[in-house]
Formats: sequence, structure tokens, C-alpha cells
Amino acid sequence: MRKLFARLFGRKVTMTDITILGTGNMAQALAARTLAAGRTLQIQARDAAKAAELATTLGNGVTSAAITEAPAVAIVFAALPFDATVEYAKAQGDALNGKVLVDLSNPVDFSTFDNLTVAADSSAAQEIAAVTPAAVVKAFNTTFAGPLTAGTSEHLPLDVFVAADNADAAAAVSAFVTDAGMRPLPVGGLKHARELEGMQLLIMAMQVNEALPTFQWGTALKVIG
Repeated sequence: MRKLFARLFGRKVTMTDITILGTGNMAQALAARTLAAGRTLQIQARDAAKAAELATTLGNGVTSAAITEAPAVAIVFAALPFDATVEYAKAQGDALNGKVLVDLSNPVDFSTFDNLTVAADSSAAQEIAAVTPAAVVKAFNTTFAGPLTAGTSEHLPLDVFVAADNADAAAAVSAFVTDAGMRPLPVGGLKHARELEGMQLLIMAMQVNEALPTFQWGTALKVIG
């Protein structure tokens, strides 16, 4: 893994290789998988006090910082809403050059759960990629926090779909997924983020469907075969 990062970024890599943006349920679930993968971790958030609190709760040498600080790591997971991720990418500018930025967001109209808020020929990940020099990877947008914390569902490893235009960035994220006890499923270029976000729109709508009362944000997608 260190050799992969060294090839990707062209310099010596430190063991603090993951930054998670945010302190919500998805950030906490992803942090659990990061520690399970044996990686060191930094939490960044708008509220530096909340980031510090989460870092203390997680222990294991987890550090924290304000989200305005430039990440000093290889991979940044944006456990943020779509608009907030765009704002972050613009604000960091060239500080993200040579980094991998993983977009977890789903640009869903949460008032109806009936449509996406991006154009039909675009995606959240593509719009983020348009405003940052980072290598953007779409991953983890099809996982909910509960199953992600465990890394499994019904005793099976979670499937994590990975879309990216940069092959080394996709490989780095896929290696992380494997180390965290899950199964990476590469689906091709970043343009396929459109399908991943559309698929998750349907899955999220099922969670709020009164005809499916047993779902309640605890489901997981699994490709069998």
C-alpha cells in the first residue's frame, strides 16, 4: 500500500493516510472501518471542537483539525452533503492537488426522495471533479451508516462500488475497502457515478416508504454470484 501511495503522489508517505471530513453518522461509520483497516486517521470538521470530541471518542491516536486546514494525507473522504463537498473542494483549491477525494454524497431531493438535484447528464461526483485538481473517486454512497460500521450485512462483507477516472486513485480506495473487511466493486469511470447515485436514490426512497417498515436505513446492497 505504501508503494502504491508513493507511486501515486511521488513522495514519501506517512502512516497518517486518511482524513475524514465531518462528524455525522457516516463519518463515524467510516472512521470505524478506517481503524479496522489499521490506518491512522484525522477528523476534520467545521466545528473543530466536535472534530476533537470525535477524535477523543475514537482514541487509537486519531487526530483532529478544522476543515479549513489543508489535508496532509493521501486520501480524503468527504462524509458531507453534496453542496458542502463542492464548497470544501473550491475552498481548498490547489491544496488538494495530488490527493484522492472520495465523494460519498447523494444529491437527493430530500423533501420528496423522488429525484436527484443534479442534471440528468451529470452527477455529484462529476460536478465536484470539475472544481478540484484532486483525483475524485465515487465510493461509499450506496452504504448506510449502520451496516458500514459493522462492515457486514447478514454476515456478508459489504459491497462498495468504486467509480473513478484515475486508475491509481481507484486502486488506492479499493485497497482501503479490502483492508477494512469489505469488497470493492470497480464499475469504471467517474461518469458511472450517475448510475450509482440514481441507484441509491431508489434505495433511499425505500427506507422512507411506509410499505417497507422493516428497512429503516439498515439495508445494504449485495451483488450475488
